[in-house]
Amino acid sequence: MCFGYLRRAALAGLLCLAATGAGARELLIGYLALADDARYDARQLEHRYQGQPGGRPLAGAEVALDEADFGAQAQGLALRLVAVEADAADGLAAALDALRAQGAHFVLVDLPAAPLAALAAATRGRDVTLINVSAAADALRGAQCQAHLLHTLPSEAMAADALAQYLVSRKWRRVLALVGPTPADRARMDAFAAAAKRFGLKLAAERPFRLSNDPRERELGNIALLSAGEDYDAVYVADSDGEFARDAQYRTVLPRPVVGSAGLVAEAWHWAWERNGAPQLESRFRRHAQRPMTGTDWAAWVAVKAVVEAALRAPADAAAMDAWLRGPDAVIDGFKGARLSFRPWDGQLRQPVFLAHGNGVAAAAPIDGFLHPVNALDTLGPDRPESACRP
Repeated sequence: MCFGYLRRAALAGLLCLAATGAGARELLIGYLALADDARYDARQLEHRYQGQPGGRPLAGAEVALDEADFGAQAQGLALRLVAVEADAADGLAAALDALRAQGAHFVLVDLPAAPLAALAAATRGRDVTLINVSAAADALRGAQCQAHLLHTLPSEAMAADALAQYLVSRKWRRVLALVGPTPADRARMDAFAAAAKRFGLKLAAERPFRLSNDPRERELGNIALLSAGEDYDAVYVADSDGEFARDAQYRTVLPRPVVGSAGLVAEAWHWAWERNGAPQLESRFRRHAQRPMTGTDWAAWVAVKAVVEAALRAPADAAAMDAWLRGPDAVIDGFKGARLSFRPWDGQLRQPVFLAHGNGVAAAAPIDGFLHPVNALDTLGPDRPESACRP
């Protein structure tokens, strides 16, 4: 096993399968990111808002590689991780072209939704597979989907469906929605509105909020005013940044639970999950990264685990690995208590979603009683007939 980290390099992090002397094979696992990704700004990270990254997900990939190393070596497979940060989004496609020239096929990608969509479109039809570990945007699984793009982080729709199922199970059917001013806030709200319709919730009202120093907009940041004048069982907050949502709890006019971007949050991972070997994984991650594991860390961890498993199960070449990952025989243990696999219609990893608060996990969706004719995990996010993905 080998870890490597590069910056401003011609090659941007790769995952390829190659023969390495005396019948041994080498699996080089790469991680591609942007140097100035605002999601990992130090000032943003120090707030530790619920549902936000705790740091670069590279740490999750490193832990997964370390875990897989012993078993891989026993089967003659040497593992290596190479990571790079590109200086700007306009250099990503060229970096991938250089990777392909060196034989790269699989690339873990830690990018915001817009540059990831552009990169996926630019590499359409080429001999490369991208694995999205940090962008939850539904469009990447829908209208902007690509045949060579997989996703290990749950989508906004999956998170919204998980919350909606829980609210229905608790009989909290009337929901007041507070939505922020950014496109990401709007997309999150749209996902929840669709989930509410799907599972029979009623939106009592939808009200905009805005954090501003302008006295004329002061009322738009006042939670007491925003939550007055309606009857509701819960308050849903769509706040992709997390600053407004943090203060929503215990400040609503009616004493009601806050869900969405604070309070009860749908997450890919939470440090307090105590089943399925999760405490052991959390402990290993904390020793390595010196912080709790978050959803994006888990997404990078499971992405590496899935590709290493593919290399062991279908070692012939990258095409065989690809076929195994996307096929019906792929089963991945994500330490969540369910058999995980990639959906063939949009490349999304099926998985449970945790409904977590600050110090614990209230439930794991799909919630008992929400059934599906094939796989209950497909009650989270668009099912095959509903998918807008046409790669």
